Amino acid sequence: MIIIGITGTLGAGKGTIVEHLKQRGFNHYSVREFLIREIKKRGLPVNRESMTDVANDLRKNHHPAYIIEQLYNIAKEKGANAVIESIRTPGEIYFLRDKENFYLFAVDADPEIRYQRIKQRASETDHVSFETFLANEQREMHTDDPNKQNLAKCIELADYKFDNNGDMESLFAAVDKVIREIEKSKE
Repeated sequence: MIIIGITGTLGAGKGTIVEHLKQRGFNHYSVREFLIREIKKRGLPVNRESMTDVANDLRKNHHPAYIIEQLYNIAKEKGANAVIESIRTPGEIYFLRDKENFYLFAVDADPEIRYQRIKQRASETDHVSFETFLANEQREMHTDDPNKQNLAKCIELADYKFDNNGDMESLFAAVDKVIREIEKSKE
């Protein structure tokens, strides 16, 4: 069982990598979907602020890796290759590092490209101005609080980093190369 965690900046292509890995037979476990279920249970609006607040609350009331631990446990029961999207705190990475065959992928792209992507994606959390988009990302980029998002540290801790300023074929080729390396190291 290979476990790939996906981290990266907003709109960089985490979901695109996930879809590609699903085509390769990986099961997908989404922090976003986990949080949306929790947000709806709490009767809150589904937006970026609620996602951040609920995620931080769950981590604070349980532990920094709580959300990822829940998803990991589901993946482990299935026993197949898994991709867990989206890793946002170092505590989540440290939790997964203790598991066999874990690899962290980080993806990034220029802010203007990423903003255009989220506008096209048009999910319930993506209806924001460019300034709000940048402010949201900045809020999630750095912190000393282990229960809050720290994308910069997560990206720094990645085993493999992907630049997604080009086309999908280039991104997929880079991901496939890494997957082949991982699979070959397991032989």
